[in-house]
Amino acid sequence: MIIQQFYDKGLAHASYAVIRTGKMIVIDPARDPQPYYDFATLHTADVVGVIETHPHADFVSSHLEIHETTGAVIYCSKLTGAAYPHETFDDGDVIQLNDVKLKAINTPGHSPDSICILLVDEDGKEQAVFTGDTLFVGDVGRPDLRESVGNITAKKEELAKQMYLSTRHKIMTLPRNVIVYPAHGPGSLCGKNMSPDLQSTIGRELLENYALQLMDEFTFIKTLTSDQPFVPNYFGYDVELNKAGAPAMQQNVDKVPMMDADIQLQDDITVIDSRAKSIFRAGHLKGAINLQDGEKFETWLGSILQADEKFYLVADSEEIIGKLLKKTAKIGYESNILATQLSPKNTNETLPDLDLAAFKADTDSYTIVDVRNESEVNGSKAFDTAINIPLPQLRNRLNEIPTGKPIVIHCAAGYRSAAGASIVAGVITGVPVYDLGEIITEFIVHSS
Repeated sequence: MIIQQFYDKGLAHASYAVIRTGKMIVIDPARDPQPYYDFATLHTADVVGVIETHPHADFVSSHLEIHETTGAVIYCSKLTGAAYPHETFDDGDVIQLNDVKLKAINTPGHSPDSICILLVDEDGKEQAVFTGDTLFVGDVGRPDLRESVGNITAKKEELAKQMYLSTRHKIMTLPRNVIVYPAHGPGSLCGKNMSPDLQSTIGRELLENYALQLMDEFTFIKTLTSDQPFVPNYFGYDVELNKAGAPAMQQNVDKVPMMDADIQLQDDITVIDSRAKSIFRAGHLKGAINLQDGEKFETWLGSILQADEKFYLVADSEEIIGKLLKKTAKIGYESNILATQLSPKNTNETLPDLDLAAFKADTDSYTIVDVRNESEVNGSKAFDTAINIPLPQLRNRLNEIPTGKPIVIHCAAGYRSAAGASIVAGVITGVPVYDLGEIITEFIVHSS
């Protein structure tokens, strides 16, 4: 038997292939199905099934495309309300992969329709459990993403209660040597305390996972519903898209046109400029947002733009455009791109460079905006007078920024501040807008 993990660092997403004697099942596949096809070919296996542990919020799954391409059966809980061809897979149901069994375990909590998949080997031994977004290494799935989307909705407190019961009665009763294969790792917004490790065991989680420690139901609910990360704009959209089944990725990506550099873009359409911030500062289109090509491009794209917002995508080369189109497709935003453009002409807008010495000498002469998340600022505020507006909220809260002094934008490492400065400068034009970049350490004030 072969178990293979496929890991996407950009979305901190783990998917899996299980092969037994020439037959392969894929679990929680990413938007691009090609790696699974390649793996099946490498091992001379036929893809016979796809299992969805729940309708994912943080990425678009290729389950429907794999079904249409290979004929593989899609399995999911009957509670999903799936609009695609499928077979239900709930408590007591078994998929026979030759002499290996995959057993469904209903584990509501992250979502009402979440399942885990218990792998029983040819000797009848419970060997591994694919936990989806129910159990992570060091954490459990957040319960606040299904209050208004999906076939079944539920308040976060009710889902947290269900997670308490699922972990105590379904997960924690498994043998301690059972290997845990989660759907996410560190950096995912589906949890708040994930370990850097991408697999674990039930025994280790019983010892180390805060959510599996001895506590009453009330304490668990309070703990799980507190201090969760922000929810990107695209999450609800992806739940519904996954419930319906997404169109084939490459076909959709190929539909996006490329415009010549000298063609004028529509003024009322958002421009996402992925070029390096030094190039962007030297010249960009009016109102463009500088979201640089990077490891978390797709997460920030889906956090800044609304799920139905049309936009243009600007990049340095066709190769980068191709890469970014696939990243965009991972969250289902490729259909929102009106066109791409290579280093457009008429880039007359610039951003000034900050005189760092002058800023350090008199920070009170500037309006400072901290675009980090609230949890980051609570741990270490960089400037006493800074206004905290997290980057995902910035476009809707620009009216909170005073305009009587030059504006300085900062974050933790410089990526978000580049985007933030471009957003602010695109609207506030009466005073200079500077990108400080990362925090200047001597100014950090540690909160108690």
